[in-house]
Amino acid sequence: MGEGAHVKAERVLRFEMLGPVRVLGADGQEVPLGPPQQRAVLAVLLLQEGRSISYDALVDAVWGSQPPRHVRNLVQKYVSGLRRCLGDAVDLTWTGGGYRLAGAGIDDLGERRSLVDRAIAARDAGDLPAAAELVGRAEELWRGDFAEGLRAPYLEAERQRWAEKRVTVQEERLAGEIAHGRSFEQVHELIRLIAAHPLRERPVELLMHALYRTGRSSEALAAYEATRHRLAEALGADPGPTLRALHARILRQDEDLLAGIGVR
Repeated sequence: MGEGAHVKAERVLRFEMLGPVRVLGADGQEVPLGPPQQRAVLAVLLLQEGRSISYDALVDAVWGSQPPRHVRNLVQKYVSGLRRCLGDAVDLTWTGGGYRLAGAGIDDLGERRSLVDRAIAARDAGDLPAAAELVGRAEELWRGDFAEGLRAPYLEAERQRWAEKRVTVQEERLAGEIAHGRSFEQVHELIRLIAAHPLRERPVELLMHALYRTGRSSEALAAYEATRHRLAEALGADPGPTLRALHARILRQDEDLLAGIGVR
């Protein structure tokens, strides 16, 4: 009976961070989590994945090197507030060495990891359509930026890290779609991705492939030139060897480019 009760407790609340931090009850209703800094404390605790975090590390994660004067009172206030919000479904305790949140996990992040792992396995097995479908499902879990709206040094660093991961996964999904012969449909999405990340070369590489494979080689070359100018102005650098090699292959109308695309 104890084991069943434990399983039931694990499923009472759903925690999500792929967007604004939120907690959903068993009925699907959102649980009120209090003010932004209380939400930030919860987010930092969740990211420890069941490990304890010392008081000093928690303060540094939420407030940085210049915490408010009465920060100890604030930490105690927010921890007490979270205990009231989350109830008996989780165990938020002081371990003697720090605060520990047990019985909770970042559910949407766990689902994303599983989908991406399955997509990598499908890609490695040569099943590009399945890989693209799984990555697409992983992308659909995002509701905004990671821990969106919460200002805390630790969370801002995590937000940047996850933004990079998210773009990389998007690039691989698009590569899979192009490799599977769906180049035309991906052109506009690649243009939007390049506009959002103008110094990344992988989306330009994919766009050049997509344009070339749909008979638009002059536009592929124009995309390269636009990127070359952007990189020169922003960084004083030329495109990398992969992009330069692709440019040369398009100039000589390399028919092998019609057969496939590098999926990393």
